[in-house]
Amino acid sequence: MSQATIRIGRDEHVWSFDAQREPVALVHVGDVIEIETWDCFTGQVRSEADTVEKIDLSRVNSATGAIGVRGAEPGDTLSVTLLDIRPGEHGAAMCIPGWGQLIHHVHAPTTRIFHVSDGVVTMNDRVSFPASPMFGVIGVSPESGDISTFLAGRHGGNMDDHMNGIGATVHLPVFQSGAQLAIGDMHAAMGDGEICGTGVEIGGTALIKVDVIKNKCARWPVTETADSFYTHATSPDNIDDALRMACEEASKLLVDEWGFSAEDAFMFLSVAGDLGLAAYFHPSPGCVVARMRVPKLASNPGPFRL
Repeated sequence: MSQATIRIGRDEHVWSFDAQREPVALVHVGDVIEIETWDCFTGQVRSEADTVEKIDLSRVNSATGAIGVRGAEPGDTLSVTLLDIRPGEHGAAMCIPGWGQLIHHVHAPTTRIFHVSDGVVTMNDRVSFPASPMFGVIGVSPESGDISTFLAGRHGGNMDDHMNGIGATVHLPVFQSGAQLAIGDMHAAMGDGEICGTGVEIGGTALIKVDVIKNKCARWPVTETADSFYTHATSPDNIDDALRMACEEASKLLVDEWGFSAEDAFMFLSVAGDLGLAAYFHPSPGCVVARMRVPKLASNPGPFRL
């Protein structure tokens, strides 16, 4: 495992992705960085008595950073490889009034504490399952304005995609000099859709590596794993829009980067790809986050022709 060249603690955090954000640290391309993150509740939830109405919701989804990357300029891609993610020992999930497809079955706000040890998440004396640590929030400063870390968009943000786990590389379009990367909202585990609005929310540490692809970027964040790449798109509340735009982004990369015709891209994604939802805990104030999986083949071995 590579050694970190810089360490950034959880007290260096932001609540939004701001076009005017100044970095707390400047790093070079190729640097390995150790970051510490809060859980999404920023330490407010310590027991099952700490239900949603007892916490300060303005302190949700703190993200460690911002980290400026030397040489990253608008029109480039910031590539963030998640080398390792080490969650702590205790996490929490919640049922939150008004959130999620099954909330009508919930009698009262509820918090459950999960225990994490030796790669296993324990919910209670009957239910345990493998940990699969990932980051819900990863993004850069947007083209303009100030966007809460609770929301997602072209800059990344609260993508809540469990594919953003150990070994993945998240490719983010750069909108501001230095990019101003921030990461948080660690989960020890989270399912597609995140239907109650929480994963196993937990703090911890991670090792990340930053690189820059010059003069090339997708319109939305792209996650790359060993065998696939995943395009994303978001909508405030429209599932059809999010799904369509994730497909559009995958098609655009196949056509622009790998020479597919529009028709071949359409059919290839239908017969070999997978369309799905990363986050859809609606009703809620959060975004719909869709993704399209594109398998890596000799004809399209990655999101970009390098």
